[in-house]
Amino acid sequence: MGFRFLCILAIGSLFPGCGRPPGQEAAPPGSLPAQTQDAGKSSDKLTIGFSIATATFIIERWNKDLKVFTGAAQELGADVIVQLSAGGIREQISQINYMVNQNIDILVVIAHDTELIAGAIRQVKEAGIPVIAYDRLIQGVPLDAYVSFDSREVGRHFGRALRTAVPRGRYLVVNGSVHDVNSSDISAGFHEIIDPLIKSGAVVLDREIWLEEWSSDEALEKIGAIFSETVNFDAVACGNDAIAGAAIQLLSERRLAGKIAVVGQDAELSACQRLVEGTQLMTVYKPIGRAGVRAARLAVALALKSKGKTGIEVPPPDAMVDNHSGVPAPAYLEESIAIYRNNIDEVIRDGFHSREDVFRNAGTAPQGIF
Repeated sequence: MGFRFLCILAIGSLFPGCGRPPGQEAAPPGSLPAQTQDAGKSSDKLTIGFSIATATFIIERWNKDLKVFTGAAQELGADVIVQLSAGGIREQISQINYMVNQNIDILVVIAHDTELIAGAIRQVKEAGIPVIAYDRLIQGVPLDAYVSFDSREVGRHFGRALRTAVPRGRYLVVNGSVHDVNSSDISAGFHEIIDPLIKSGAVVLDREIWLEEWSSDEALEKIGAIFSETVNFDAVACGNDAIAGAAIQLLSERRLAGKIAVVGQDAELSACQRLVEGTQLMTVYKPIGRAGVRAARLAVALALKSKGKTGIEVPPPDAMVDNHSGVPAPAYLEESIAIYRNNIDEVIRDGFHSREDVFRNAGTAPQGIF
């Protein structure tokens, strides 16, 4: 089997019956179950370390990313150690150090904080281990690769959808995590489309807020505080579908769901259901099957190259991006798709969700205006 299972602490409590071979370092506390190879690393087999900020893992799409990535890596003959950091950036740094001590050949990171993680990544690089930033562009340290989607284009999708549906009116913007550079890029893309409408007076940007985390609970609290003052909005742009779900829940409590245009990203199942029910206008679909496979192939190629071995060639990047390190990062970027009720089949055809699941509630749900 291409994965091994480490016995590690899950949110501070040990899984019963788990032990480790004598001399094997214990995984750092606070992590969730890891998938890796059988004990004892084969000298001719690559080991990929995959560090995931657990705060993001509760989001539906990350489960899909991980399954695609680990499956593709296994087919290429590589093993994967997965570490989920329940304790935020400090826990993630601790787990990265742990994986380095497990002699990984390359590190793939979904960073909790794209700036504070730089010091740990620099140490990984100094140890001769290549690093790929997945989805979130790590700042201030040279990277071997960045695999993601164009976040500015995601923001443009938001802006185009709302510009068409609500060319005049009052907007509320709820951005994602302030610790994630993607949030800033999404905001920049959104404003690129909407600012001319604001300048003309057609659109009034009534409120724009930022969340600490990509958290639906935090979104419920902060959007709820705004709605307790006013619900005089015609459109709500949300950093992702979890945030959009929180906004629509609050609108539903006020019998306004489907009357105010809401957009998000990730094409979560609940969001796709809201599209066909008419309570969400648009979600941005990221074909993560392509991104996950591409990241796995790139990880194997870069690991082989760093060890002076032949195999998969490192492909040329789609672009070089500035991550404030002084060395542009090779970027491998997939295209995203704006999904509405009328093109929901694009998500279904890809097998991202089944038709049965997407339309499960559509027959009985009240239809919105979109």
